[in-house]
Amino acid sequence: MKDSFGRTIDYLRISLTDRCNLRCIFCMPEEGVPLLSHEEILRIEEILAVTREMASMGLKRVRLTGGEPLLRRGFIDLVREMRSIPGIEEITLTTNGTLLKDLAEPLKREGIKRLNIGLPSLDPEKYRLITRRGDLNQALE
Repeated sequence: MKDSFGRTIDYLRISLTDRCNLRCIFCMPEEGVPLLSHEEILRIEEILAVTREMASMGLKRVRLTGGEPLLRRGFIDLVREMRSIPGIEEITLTTNGTLLKDLAEPLKREGIKRLNIGLPSLDPEKYRLITRRGDLNQALE
């Protein structure tokens, strides 16, 4: 697939949820945002259908984001299904890292080879101030 400037488009970023377990000052108000109902967000089957269709047009890489994507129910199953789509070569993840400790091994097994972890500071006090509730040690684990 090409854009109007002739550049190849082979990358898709999918925001899986509006929910997040932090309230970073640069991202979300302290009280959070009104949550979308389940009917207002794509179901896992719909995400996979869009990814299959895009893969048939040359999509090779997918980045899963949020909110905090690891909060999305069925996340591991989604990654497993996405890896089985012909043409998909890479699935990456952007996360705040706070839920990664228990999910890192399953994600690796399912094919996540690269991820971005947002760490707004390595100073515990600044991290808590910026995230309004986060624990740096939890993210570093």
